[in-house]
Amino acid sequence: MLRARFLFAAATAVVLLLFTGTSHAEEPPVIAAAADLKFALEEVSVLFKKETGKEVKLSFGSSGNAFRQIVQGAPFQLFLSADEEYVLQLAKDGLAMDEGVLYAIGRIVLFAPHGSPLRPDAELNDLRAAINDGRLKKLAIANPEHAPYGRCAREVLIKAGLWDKVHDRLIFGDNIIQATQFAANGSTQGGIIAYSFALAPEVSKLGIFSLIPEDWHEPLRQRMALLKGAGETAKRFYEFVQTPPARQIFIRYGFVLPGE
Repeated sequence: MLRARFLFAAATAVVLLLFTGTSHAEEPPVIAAAADLKFALEEVSVLFKKETGKEVKLSFGSSGNAFRQIVQGAPFQLFLSADEEYVLQLAKDGLAMDEGVLYAIGRIVLFAPHGSPLRPDAELNDLRAAINDGRLKKLAIANPEHAPYGRCAREVLIKAGLWDKVHDRLIFGDNIIQATQFAANGSTQGGIIAYSFALAPEVSKLGIFSLIPEDWHEPLRQRMALLKGAGETAKRFYEFVQTPPARQIFIRYGFVLPGE
């Protein structure tokens, strides 16, 4: 009787061990991605699953916050940053497998929701007039302290000579997703947001926009790298992002791609 109980317990332990191991192996890797990639990378992940049968979990946020989380040990396996400096620093610190690759260059736009008195133009002339005549009460941008798109918005406003005039009317989103929500839902008269969002049907139907000249701010060079401990699915997704079908999705959302 004692021997039978021992054999049953041993067999149960083996089954549990195998089950636990299988579940862990099949757990989708968590990918840290810049907030501006939300619409484009979600499409890429759907296509990736369709073609490989593999899934990934996407975690969107500001690149600066993701960088800090990775340094603090967050279990991400791949990082797609909107600022390549974060990735290069991770490689230098030994937290990324290498310096990765440049996967896209982002653009920004001035966006105004339907019904706003602001009329977006590339040179920000109406924004300047709206600040002076009081039509502009609030303008949304991402937090420039840790969000690359917010940093570029600040550069543009400084270049236009508007930073000091508009600073007390700025509403800061934690990332470009939140800034876009502020700009598009009517809680502000507009905002400086990612071109990739302005082109997304979910956002484009809510307002109008104008593309800001790319030489008004430092290039938004977006780099990605596999992080130490990345598994096979993360590695396959990293490669998949560089394939023509994935690149076409990025192009459709307004990104400039290396080699294009």
